[in-house]
Amino acid sequence: MTDQPEPSSKGPEPGVDPLAQSGTTADAQGEHPTGTTLPLDGVLVADFSRVLAGPLATMTLADLGARVIKVERPGAGDDTRKWGPPWSETGATYFESANRNKESVALDLTDPEDLALAKKLALKADVLVENFKPGGLAKLGLGYEDLRDENPGLIYASISGFGSAGGRHLAGYDFLVQAVGGLMSITGPADGSPYKAGVALVDVLCAKDTTIGLLSALEARRRNNGRGSHLEINLLSSLQGALVNQGQAYLGAGKAPSRMGNEHPSIVPYQLLECSDGPLAVTVGNDGQFARMAAALGVAELAEDERFATNTERVAHRDTLVPLLEKALSANTAQHWQDVLTQVGVPRERWVASIRELSSRKNLA
Repeated sequence: MTDQPEPSSKGPEPGVDPLAQSGTTADAQGEHPTGTTLPLDGVLVADFSRVLAGPLATMTLADLGARVIKVERPGAGDDTRKWGPPWSETGATYFESANRNKESVALDLTDPEDLALAKKLALKADVLVENFKPGGLAKLGLGYEDLRDENPGLIYASISGFGSAGGRHLAGYDFLVQAVGGLMSITGPADGSPYKAGVALVDVLCAKDTTIGLLSALEARRRNNGRGSHLEINLLSSLQGALVNQGQAYLGAGKAPSRMGNEHPSIVPYQLLECSDGPLAVTVGNDGQFARMAAALGVAELAEDERFATNTERVAHRDTLVPLLEKALSANTAQHWQDVLTQVGVPRERWVASIRELSSRKNLA
C-alpha cells in the first residue's frame, strides 16, 4: 500500500481576490518571528512560477520578509503538490521545500474575471516572478511590456530553461539542462555512465541567481527614481556560470574535463581514500598539508619524493600516489586517521553522511 497525498495537494480554493486576503500564510511551513523587522518588509511579490527554480527564489524573498502571493491553477495547484511520495501531514514534501511563508490563490488565467484579478495583483506588485514558456504571460496581457506603463516600478523576472532566443522552444527541466549543459559529462565514475546530481541542482542555482538579480534590481530601483526592470534568467546560463574551474579549463587551456568519480582534476589527494574499515574524505589543498599528512601516516618520505613534493607533480602521478596512501591508511580505521589528521591540521572527514545523519549534526553550521 502506498502513501496517498493529503487534501492540500489539490491547491488553494479558487475565486479569491489575492489582495483581499488578510496576509496570513495559506500554505506556510514557518512564520516570521513576531515583532521582527526583516529586510524586505513591505515588498509585495506576485509569484506566477511553479515547480522549483521560481518558487525557491520567491520563498527566499518571503523568508527575508516580503509578502509573497503565489498564483496557482484551480483544482490542481503547483505541479509539485502531487510530486510524492514522500508526504508530510500537510502535503507533498517537495512542494513544501520551496513554498514556505507564502499565501496562495487559485486563478484560472483563461477566465476573464480571474485574469483581471491576476492583473490587479501584478499592477500592485513590487516584484513579479514567472516561469511560463517565453512569451506565455505576454499572450495573456501579463507580460512586462503590458504592465510597466501602469506599474513603472515593477521588477519582472522571467525564468526559462534556455532563454528567450534560440532555445526558447525547448523544455526547461533541470535533468535535461544537466545533460545538455555539461554537468553530467563531468559527474560519475570515469569508466561508467554520466550521472545527474542527487538534487535538482540547476534549478537551485537558477533560484539563487534569480534572488541575487531581484535583490540587485530592488536596490537599483531605489537609486533610479523608482524605475523597475525586466530580468531574464535561464537554467542553462546558471549552470554554465557554475562550471567555474571546469569550464575555464576548456576556455583558458583547451582542456575538456571528463568524469573522474570523486577525484579532483587539479588537486591530489582530494577524494575518498580507503582505510581498514571504510573511506575517509581527504582534502589536501597545499604542499604543507600533504607533508603533514605523509608524516602522520608514517610515510614522510613521500613528501620528499620529487613525484609527490608539489601538487602539480602529485596530479601527474596520482595513479602511483593514491595506492601508497591507501596502503598506509589500511593499517587502521577511518576514525583513527580522522583523529590523527585532525591533530596535524589536515582537512578530513570520516562521515559520508546520509541526510538522516546530517540532521543529527546541526551544530556543524
